[in-house]
Amino acid sequence: MPDSDLYLWLKAIHLIAIIAFMAGMLYLPRLFVYHASVPKGSPQSELFKVMERRLEAGIMRPALVIGYGTGLALAFEGHWFAAAWLNWKFLFVALMTVVYGFFVRIRYRFAADANLHSARYFRFLNEAPTLLLIAIVVLAVLKPM
Repeated sequence: MPDSDLYLWLKAIHLIAIIAFMAGMLYLPRLFVYHASVPKGSPQSELFKVMERRLEAGIMRPALVIGYGTGLALAFEGHWFAAAWLNWKFLFVALMTVVYGFFVRIRYRFAADANLHSARYFRFLNEAPTLLLIAIVVLAVLKPM
């Protein structure tokens, strides 16, 4: 039953985890913009490496795991698996996960002083999580199908 205490607690934890994850998805590429603008090996570059690692490994990764776990629990508890909107949401969540994996790869490249892209590239890349977030929220809130 979607209004049970368990369901509401799962929803609250899911929202907290997704907010934390999305904060990172919006901030990490912004760090890449700044990081790409400083010389490799500089003190600023080394600071960005620490910031990027702590954000991704310390906040985003645990939040993603919790978000997946609570999201699947919500789908089971609410009996949503037959709903078309959830299948579309899964698609956009999968795409968000691909973008996250791409960001992790970029973080590792920066850590190895092997970045291949300009600050402008990362400004453009920063838009992908926003567009996916809009689609996911609209599907989850409006349940249009």
